[in-house]
Amino acid sequence: MRHKLGYRKLNRPTDQRLAMLRSQSIALIKHGRIKTTVTRAKELRRTIEKLITVSRKGDLFSKRKLFAALRNKEAVKLLGAMQDRFEGRAGGYTRITRIGTRRGDAVELAQIEIL
Repeated sequence: MRHKLGYRKLNRPTDQRLAMLRSQSIALIKHGRIKTTVTRAKELRRTIEKLITVSRKGDLFSKRKLFAALRNKEAVKLLGAMQDRFEGRAGGYTRITRIGTRRGDAVELAQIEIL
């Protein structure tokens, strides 16, 4: 059976969901860690791990692929500079830490960081 093997829709239309994941990816690359909800962090982890894996190669094609996904030159440069950090690692580039609940709606928050 293939139950629950898809992605999380995060209660948003496709264009809004992709824009949110793109902006969170850029923020995570620039700052190293961000705070968000647990479900968004889990979905962001899938996106950012693929981007880091592509950036490890460091050739022109991978830079163009990263720019197509992120649409931000500064983030692509920062990912290119990080490729030495992930040289011997075969995945697991991020860490998700639960940090409690949000006061207004009691949703569980998490901090996602690049190792």
